[in-house]
Amino acid sequence: MAESIRIAVISGSLRKGSYNTTLARYIARHMESMGGVEIDEISLSELDLPMFSEDLEAVEFPLKAIDLKERLIACDAMLITNPEYNGSITSALKNAIDWATRPRPEEAPLACFRGKVGALAAASPGGLGGLRGLRHVRQILAGIQVFMTPAEYALGKAHEAFDADGLIIDENAARIAQGVGTQLVETTRKMKG
Repeated sequence: MAESIRIAVISGSLRKGSYNTTLARYIARHMESMGGVEIDEISLSELDLPMFSEDLEAVEFPLKAIDLKERLIACDAMLITNPEYNGSITSALKNAIDWATRPRPEEAPLACFRGKVGALAAASPGGLGGLRGLRHVRQILAGIQVFMTPAEYALGKAHEAFDADGLIIDENAARIAQGVGTQLVETTRKMKG
């Protein structure tokens, strides 16, 4: 059996009933079904991180940011879904990344990101499915030394895409979304091996 891997799953949305959170969970279930995969779903709304400020960091590193960093450091890979806000990344996701990149004493630079494997997906009621925002997320993560898998998926018409159990109705769309997860798991195993 393949060595177990741990994958952080993060939705950039804070909204209850988010299509991006539903998509992240759908892909996470697929990855778990591959065996030897442990998922850590990191909810940005539950973390409720303060807005990043060097002044705040200098006084005391927030416990919520420490929790985020420890969870990311413990992971081998990350799946991020991002709703497109004005053609870009959400402020909640960017804020989480900013906190996670801040070094703490006796911590290697970019410990949450360097050498990890990343995959991206998005969901939107619009026809492009949030594709434009993924370009910015990819650029940010690659810039902080995450190895980004080529596969990504932008699920359009997301308000019609899921059934009551959070499963993707269209078989082709389901196959593509699962492919993002499959590539993330396979790439992570190769890099660990």
